[in-house]
Amino acid sequence: MSTVCAIATPAAVGGISAVRISGESAFSVAESVFKAIFPAVNVSEMSGYTAAYGKIFDGTERLDDGVLLVYRAPHSYTGEDVCEIFCHGGIYVTQRVLTACLKAGAEPAAAGEFTKRALLNGKMSLTQAEAVADIISAQGQQLLSCSNAQREGALYRRCEGISEKIMEVSAQISAWIDYPDDDTPVVTEEWLCERLSAIDEDFGELLSEYDAGRLIREGISCAIVGKPNVGKSTIMNLLSGRERSIVSSVAGTTRDIVEETVNLNGAVCLLSDCAGIRETDDEIEKIGVEIMLKRLENADIVLAVFDGSRELSDEDKRLVDLIKGKNVVPVVNKSDLETKLDFAYLEENLGKAAVISAKEKNTAEIIAREITSRLNLDRFDANAGFLANERQRSCVLRAREHVFEALSAAKAGVTPDAVGVELEAALDAVYELSGKRASDEVIAEVFKRFCVGK
Repeated sequence: MSTVCAIATPAAVGGISAVRISGESAFSVAESVFKAIFPAVNVSEMSGYTAAYGKIFDGTERLDDGVLLVYRAPHSYTGEDVCEIFCHGGIYVTQRVLTACLKAGAEPAAAGEFTKRALLNGKMSLTQAEAVADIISAQGQQLLSCSNAQREGALYRRCEGISEKIMEVSAQISAWIDYPDDDTPVVTEEWLCERLSAIDEDFGELLSEYDAGRLIREGISCAIVGKPNVGKSTIMNLLSGRERSIVSSVAGTTRDIVEETVNLNGAVCLLSDCAGIRETDDEIEKIGVEIMLKRLENADIVLAVFDGSRELSDEDKRLVDLIKGKNVVPVVNKSDLETKLDFAYLEENLGKAAVISAKEKNTAEIIAREITSRLNLDRFDANAGFLANERQRSCVLRAREHVFEALSAAKAGVTPDAVGVELEAALDAVYELSGKRASDEVIAEVFKRFCVGK
């Protein structure tokens, strides 16, 4: 592979910028640009995991002072010889250092090129590479923890465990077919069904965790709904920690969607304070209600707010009918006042309610706990390995379908060699997930979401 280079730090003014070079000519490129002063050695003579202070040049023009780090293959991020030049963090000077490296013989790195080389050189699996991008984009503690576990190979190990079970069955089938006269154990229908059912359960468990993993990775979409003056905007402000929505005793104050991204127990959540649901002659307010109804369709979870000091109105019951069957946290506000709301009706249709008073300091904590609990995020094991994106989920769905076909064939008394064909296809899908048998097109698609320099 050619020697490539790229700026590895953000394109913004800062204290330090880094230009990364990787490939078989990394040392010669760095030596053309960087002249070491302390220690006074040639770059090609430096040992791996060492640094030098020196001057940075573009030909004979001195650009900056800086530091050079050297990593020798295979003990580097990419598995190749790598040099990193650190200069002052100005946009212009950093670009000049990059240009000097290109003049010295390096080629511009594509998006995700360094991580892609790490994959191709066996330094990480495809799922680990995807975790690198998730670490970079993480905005909450849960995704950061999960991504670090993925980066350490949590999902890869889980897939390897399933692969071993598939190979065990395939090997037993092959041995029985190829050496029927030896002491090879007979592959019975009972044995096949038992093993295949266990593999199917493993896939089912992975898929069952996908929604929780998706929410951690992409964030939670939460719609706050209810009739006017039940406390929606107050709850929005409490969860966001600032006066984001206008709070007023005048009904219909919120006419459009007010949005805010917040952190709930380590998970990123997009809150939407929606217009109050009610019949109105106000044309603008009508539009707000229509937008609210559309937002309900796509919300991951709904905070349905009710006034506990009043009986349920027709508008309340209309809302209950709209959101019945969705992920809902019914919130009964104004617990500091006399209760008149029909709890039995509400909880029969929407589940157990969170009873609060928006005046209390712990209200935001109670609601955040209810949201994460209702979405099963509080029971999500960050270290277990999970399906982090649709590509991975698609691979597992295809693998499980082939296992299902194999199981159906076994139950129908089809010859074991036909079962073996389905298992080989299942194994291909699992290996595509981890990157062992992923096509160039699949790998290219994965690295589209990477930034240049990583």
